[in-house]
Amino acid sequence: ITALMLIVGWSSGQEPEKEPIGMVFVEGGTFQMGSNSESDEKPVHTVTVSSFYMDKTEVTQAEYRKVMGKNPSRFSGCDDCPVEKVSWHDANEYAKKVGKRLPTEAEWEYAARGGNKSKGYRYSGSNGIDAVGWYRNNSGSKTHPVAQKQPNELGLYDMSGNVWEWCFDRYGDYESLTVASDPEGPTHSDHRVLRVG
Repeated sequence: ITALMLIVGWSSGQEPEKEPIGMVFVEGGTFQMGSNSESDEKPVHTVTVSSFYMDKTEVTQAEYRKVMGKNPSRFSGCDDCPVEKVSWHDANEYAKKVGKRLPTEAEWEYAARGGNKSKGYRYSGSNGIDAVGWYRNNSGSKTHPVAQKQPNELGLYDMSGNVWEWCFDRYGDYESLTVASDPEGPTHSDHRVLRVG
């Protein structure tokens, strides 16, 4: 799987005195998570997330290589392109090494939707995918340097398109979830969540 994550930092109550370099503050809030148009995103349900910080861009090949000493990317040779072909375990290890963590699926979706600044766009930052994302019709079947398309309402780039991003959660049905505040997904599953907006 070609995949990568956006990194989430400190949760509410632990915020640093100033905004960390390269990160965006996402003020917590309540939103409608899920979609009725995709079978594995049903049912739409109300979720509240606490405030957190998230990287403005996907982790680049240069950033990953500096920390992990390798670049597993299929589309290598582009330091500003997102690193890909990263397993969940390697993504989680990278996050720990830089003092951060992977986002929960709820945090990822809330941020992709624009958080409390959301304008209800179909994609992350626009109703037109070409404005905000690299995908099958415009990518030339390869990854592209991060932050080349317009950001979403929070200033986050490439939440729709370019590469998939790992979340902390194990994969499972939303119907099995009982926690409505800061959910972390099911406790048992052999798979982890990937999101791409």
